[in-house]
Amino acid sequence: MLNNILFLDFINPYLYITFVFLYPLKENRIPFLFFSFLLGLFVDFFSDSGGIHAFSILSIAYLRLFFVKVYFRKVTADYPFFKLKSESFGKIFNYVVTLTVIHHLIYFSFANFSFHNLSNVFLNTLFSSIFTLTLYFLGTYIFTKSK
Repeated sequence: MLNNILFLDFINPYLYITFVFLYPLKENRIPFLFFSFLLGLFVDFFSDSGGIHAFSILSIAYLRLFFVKVYFRKVTADYPFFKLKSESFGKIFNYVVTLTVIHHLIYFSFANFSFHNLSNVFLNTLFSSIFTLTLYFLGTYIFTKSK
């Protein structure tokens, strides 16, 4: 749906990665990785991008636990009780920004697969990350209940 918003040749949001942010940690990791891969393949099928989305979302899905440990200081025993909503905005912001930039960097590196296009990779990553993060946080603000 958002694939045709190519604004100024650098900005294109990829909101499907919110699946990785919002999937519960208490669930088994293998189905999560499988569903992430299927979501990426689904996006690749309709984008005609040859598996780039599947690889990039699978990469951040695999790295997600590492960043949960880094930013939220959680251990394996804490996962069943961990909720992203209960953490501070600063920690959530760092977590989401890191995974988004990694996803976009992997995606645009494979999409532009050349050292001659390195500036395009960084510009696409920067601007698309900013736009994706803006839409993510705006959507999170709109669709969550305030207490």
